[in-house]
Amino acid sequence: MSYFIFTKNFENSTGYLYRIVENKIDLDNLNLNLTHYKVIEDNQINFNEIKYGNKIVLNYSNDKLNTIDNSFSFSNKKSLQSYIKMIKEAIKPFIENNKNHVNFNIWNNYYNQLNNLNLDSITYPLNKSLEEYFNDLGQPSYNILQLP
Repeated sequence: MSYFIFTKNFENSTGYLYRIVENKIDLDNLNLNLTHYKVIEDNQINFNEIKYGNKIVLNYSNDKLNTIDNSFSFSNKKSLQSYIKMIKEAIKPFIENNKNHVNFNIWNNYYNQLNNLNLDSITYPLNKSLEEYFNDLGQPSYNILQLP
């Protein structure tokens, strides 16, 4: 089972999804005190839809996710480059400050994967998320919401 972590006490309120985790092990390795959050258990299919950006979580109601469809399109190299920069800026503090974390190597390797991506080899427009693009290539793929 996967887990969706929301800011507590904001049922039916948009914009309070804080983290997503794929399994119980990842949930146990979060750098969070979960008593301050609402944790909703859900299935792998919904997790993948969110992870790859095909759906957006609006909110939760009665322990059920409310989602809408989403589509990605990077029209050119510059737009993808900007997205990658944003992701790297989110990952960098984690890898600088959590060298002993069990998931350090995963995120450090992903950061390096982002650095080494040849943006000139991609055909634009790229009509999928970067996460789905990596998955389609058989490469590791993580959503920034999975960051511990």
